Amino acid sequence: MYITLSCLRATTIVVPTLIPKTKTSTFSLITSSSLSMSTYHKELAAAKKAACLAARLCQKVQKSLLQSDVQAKLDKSPVTVADYGSQAVVSFVLEHELSAEPFSLVAEEDSGDLRKDGSQETLDRITMLVNDTLANENAYSALPLSAENVLTAIDKGISEGGPVGRHWVLDPIDGTKGFLRGDQYAIALALLDRGRVVLGVLACPNLSLASIGMQTQQSSASQIGCLFSAVIGEGTFMQSLDGSSPVKVNVSAIENPEEASFFESFEAAHSLHDLTSSIAKKLGVKAPPVRIDSQAKYGALSRGDGAIYLRFPHAGYREKIWDHAAGSIVVTEAGGLVTDAAGNPLDFSKGKYLDLYHGIVATNQKLMPSLLKAIQESIDEKASSL
Repeated sequence: MYITLSCLRATTIVVPTLIPKTKTSTFSLITSSSLSMSTYHKELAAAKKAACLAARLCQKVQKSLLQSDVQAKLDKSPVTVADYGSQAVVSFVLEHELSAEPFSLVAEEDSGDLRKDGSQETLDRITMLVNDTLANENAYSALPLSAENVLTAIDKGISEGGPVGRHWVLDPIDGTKGFLRGDQYAIALALLDRGRVVLGVLACPNLSLASIGMQTQQSSASQIGCLFSAVIGEGTFMQSLDGSSPVKVNVSAIENPEEASFFESFEAAHSLHDLTSSIAKKLGVKAPPVRIDSQAKYGALSRGDGAIYLRFPHAGYREKIWDHAAGSIVVTEAGGLVTDAAGNPLDFSKGKYLDLYHGIVATNQKLMPSLLKAIQESIDEKASSL
């Protein structure tokens, strides 16, 4: 079952909330008073439309994934026709829906491999997928796109971002390995305004609308597929990809660490599971970790499925902004906190990468102090054992 796009026409309920207080930082150039509650509504509508259309394309590819649809990048990580197609769709939609504004996109993929000899068949398939996805809208006179148009749309994502102006940030398929397994993945799209995340959308085609802890094998296909959206100062909302009205969500209110459950990456290569296990033990957490792919974890955390998200990459890995921009605002607008392992706010103003102390932590405001204490103790113990 593919998604319909009635979710694109749903009216977002605006419920003003207080912006959580965080540590003062030099990159926070936007004050609360300068953020009009209606500033980003046009951008939000365009972002939701782009993410829903990209999700449709990804669902179609995942349903009948061909071996030829999967390639390896120079770093050996997989990339699929859906990654490229999703990026082309989001780029095209945003630029056309917001044509009156300067367009800057920081995104994961580029067209380099698709322009090489022997890639024509793959490029043709991507072009077909993009045109089929956009044609259902009957709103774009530029269709059908040529292969070169698609390559150009993909390469719109070459922006470096930074502290000046507005920049869209996209991971066209966050969690490609999960996508390949038929598990969780997300289309993650955010907007930076002068270095600060002001808007985020997460389309999670395989995430149930019900809490992860309440899922059963009898869950029907109609209950699968979530769209999370957040605008600074307005809270976080969730709706189904097939068109339910948005509902406001909030992070877990659990205060006792022993009652908390936590999320971490499915892939051991993406996070140090032994370190998270040590932290959980110090906190007295009794529940086993919930390991799922992608920023779907941020979405699940924002609605209270779990209370903690821990991510500790291996030494030498640099986090990219597209892996956390959308998810971070979805959690913070739901009342949570997202910091590095020392409690510092994430700085999205310095280009494509995040400079962090050890890793990324997300939880509610009550649990954060004890969590940071357990993290530092575990890091110190790990260092002393080397």
